[in-house]
Order: sequence, then C-alpha cells, then structure tokens
Amino acid sequence: MLDRDLAEMYGVETRRLNEQVKRNSRRFPKDFMFMLSQKEFDNLMSQIATSSLSGWGGTRKLPNAFTEQGVAMLSSVLNSDTAIEVNIRIIRVFTQLREHALTHKDILIHLAQLEKEVKGNTRDIENIFVVLKELIEKQSTTGRRNRIGFKQYDSEKT
Repeated sequence: MLDRDLAEMYGVETRRLNEQVKRNSRRFPKDFMFMLSQKEFDNLMSQIATSSLSGWGGTRKLPNAFTEQGVAMLSSVLNSDTAIEVNIRIIRVFTQLREHALTHKDILIHLAQLEKEVKGNTRDIENIFVVLKELIEKQSTTGRRNRIGFKQYDSEKT
C-alpha cells in the first residue's frame, strides 16, 4: 500500500506518516517498505488515469510503498487512535495464532506417535497374513485326512 492510502487509513497526514518512518527507520527494512521508482510511479499514474499530480495532493517526491509487514509496523509507530486499535488487534491475532499453533503441535505429536504404533502393527498384521496364507496352502496341498473319532454303529444292523 502507498503512504498516502495508509495515512488516510490510520487517520494521519502523509507527511506525518513519513516523518515517523524516518524517525524509526530501523523498523522498516527493505522488505517492509520501499520508495517507488519514477517509472513505477508514472505507470501507477497512467493506470489510474490521473493526468496530473493534483490527485496526489501536489506530491513532490515519490511515494513510499509498504508491504504487509510494513503496514503492521506502522501501527506501532503512529500515534493515532486507529493506529493504536490496529496494533492491539495485530497483537491479539498473533497471540491467538500462537495458541492455535501450540494446540496443533500437541495434535501433531500425538499423530506421530500413532503413526509409529500403526507402522509397528502393520508389520505384525503382515506377519499374521503370511502365516495364515502358509497354513491355507499347507491345508490345500495335503491329501484327504482320516476322520478322527468313533464311528457310530446302528445297534439294529449288527
């Protein structure tokens, strides 16, 4: 997002936003914020069909663009009510994310334990099937078996 849009969102003037960025420059590395090149700015102006800089409040210098992390960092260096609110929300979201991650970590540990147990059981089950298969094959290859037990005679026939 551009500095002008963020200043409006946070309820501060663009120059005040940029002053705070300068005062806190260590908080805004290149992956948080960068200044648009003249070519990028010209391209932006042609895309929004603005023929002059009047729509940008007479901008004399190239605007700063902020990444997602830069937008979040701005909320910690600006002193508007909106910036304070946004910063509090960000902290609450990060806290919730951490809690969810810890909960999921416990679940993942339990799943890993179950996976180990199942792998061990799989080998045992495979062994059982091998033995059962051998028994079935052995049974089918052996000839007819003699019956075990007594023959029952009908007393009237004898």
